[in-house]
Amino acid sequence: MTTETVPTPELKPHVVALGTAGGPRWWKGAGQGERAGIATAVMVGDAAYLVDMGHGVGRQLMMAGIEIPQIRGMFLTHLHSDHTIDLASMTVFGFLHIVNPAQRPIRILGPGNRGMLPLPSPRATTAPEPLFSENPTLGTREMVETLLRAYSTDVNDRVIDSLRPSPLKYFQAEDIVVPGSSGFHPNANPTPDMEPFEVYRDDLVTVTATLVRHPPIAPAYAFRFDTAGGSVTISGDTAPCNNLVRLAEDTDLLMHEAIDFGWVEKAYAHEEPTTAQASVDHHHKSHTSPRQAGEIATRAGARALALHHLVPGTADPAVWRRAEETFAGPVYVPDDLEIISFARDSVPSLATAEKV
Repeated sequence: MTTETVPTPELKPHVVALGTAGGPRWWKGAGQGERAGIATAVMVGDAAYLVDMGHGVGRQLMMAGIEIPQIRGMFLTHLHSDHTIDLASMTVFGFLHIVNPAQRPIRILGPGNRGMLPLPSPRATTAPEPLFSENPTLGTREMVETLLRAYSTDVNDRVIDSLRPSPLKYFQAEDIVVPGSSGFHPNANPTPDMEPFEVYRDDLVTVTATLVRHPPIAPAYAFRFDTAGGSVTISGDTAPCNNLVRLAEDTDLLMHEAIDFGWVEKAYAHEEPTTAQASVDHHHKSHTSPRQAGEIATRAGARALALHHLVPGTADPAVWRRAEETFAGPVYVPDDLEIISFARDSVPSLATAEKV
C-alpha cells in the first residue's frame, strides 16, 4: 500500500548532529571530548529517525530534547563498531523510557549477515584467525538479539521484578535485503552499480538506500530521507562512489563523511609496520577527503553539504574547509547538537539544538 507524505509547513524538516566524530576511538588532543560518536537524528515534525548509534547517542538525545517514544526508525549504515557501539544502550536503556503500552514498535534496519568473511589484507603473511568462527559476521537482527541476550540478567530483572514488557515488543530489528538483481557479492562485487531502492516508508518520510564503497565491510549503505518539504542524504562511510552520487541527486542536504588523509599518514607510525600499512591501506580505499566530498556534492547537484564522521575528531577546523574548494554551495561542519534545516523553502543554516 502506498502512503503519501504529508505536506505541511509545521513539519520543519531538519537534522540534529547528535555526534560528529568517526572512528573506533576516543579522540585526544585539542577539543577532546567535544565530539561524541557518529549519530544523526532526522527530524520531521515530532518524529525522529536515527542514523547510526555511535558512543554517547543516548546522552546526546537527552541533551537535544528528543525522547525515545519519538523515534520511529533506527538505521544502521554498516556494522562497524563506531556506528553501532551504543545500540545496546538504545535498546536496554531505551525500553525503560517507553510507558505507553500502545507505543508503535521502533524499527531497527541495517545490513544483514554477509554470509562469509572478508578476504584478508594482501599484506598478510599468514591467514588471520577469525573470532567466533561458527557465525563470524552477524547481521543487524542477530546483533540486536545477541546484545539483549548478553544483558539477559538485567532485562529479565526488569521484566520479572518490575513487570516491564520485553524490549523486543518495542524494538523490531530487521535486515535490509539487497535487491537480488543488483549483482551484489560481499567479496567479489560489494558495490555494484545500482539504482536506489526503498527500505522504509511512513506518512512522513520515504527512505531509500544504496550500496556504497567501504571495503572490506559489506554491505554498507547510504540513506536518503525524502519528505514533503525537503530531502537529506547521509553517506555512511564510503570512498567516492557513483552510487552515492545517484542517491543524492538534487538532495537539499548531503551529509558526508570526511577524513584527514594527512593524519592517516602519521597516525600509525608507532605500530608494527605490517599492521600500520594495512591500516593506512584501509583508510585510503574506504574513506573520503573533504575535497572529494565537495566533488561528490557538486556532481550530485546537492543544495548544501555538511561534513561529519570527522576523522580525527580533534582535527584543525581548517582541514574540513577544503570542501569549499570543490563545492560552490554552503558547506557546514556542525558541532555536536547543532541543527541544519533541509526544508526546501528555507536557507540552510547552523543552529544549536534545544537542550533540556
